[in-house]
Amino acid sequence: VQLVESGGDMVQPGGSLRLSCAASGFTFKTSGMYWVRQAPGKGLEWVSSISASGAGTNYADSVKSRFAISRDNAKNMVYLQMNNLKPEDTALYYCSTYPDGRTKGQGTQVTVSS
Repeated sequence: VQLVESGGDMVQPGGSLRLSCAASGFTFKTSGMYWVRQAPGKGLEWVSSISASGAGTNYADSVKSRFAISRDNAKNMVYLQMNNLKPEDTALYYCSTYPDGRTKGQGTQVTVSS
């Protein structure tokens, strides 16, 4: 399993970012995918899930209505659109094939600060 996250940046509160994850080494189109994050000094936190077909999505209460997960099975890509970002969203974001983040890439840093 290889996962490569990208798209992180430093933004002001209220800003938006779109994270991308390129997946390889497994049958992507039959795998549920997950975004997890790790804030400074804290453990991994599940953020969002998407089913293999993309028809089913779930979100942590802390990001519901602000974040949107999507996937492109033709390109082996999963995305996380993040809107109305808050300072508490600052974290290293990973995509994973498990909700506990046991498989993940190097992560992409999101910093929300004025």
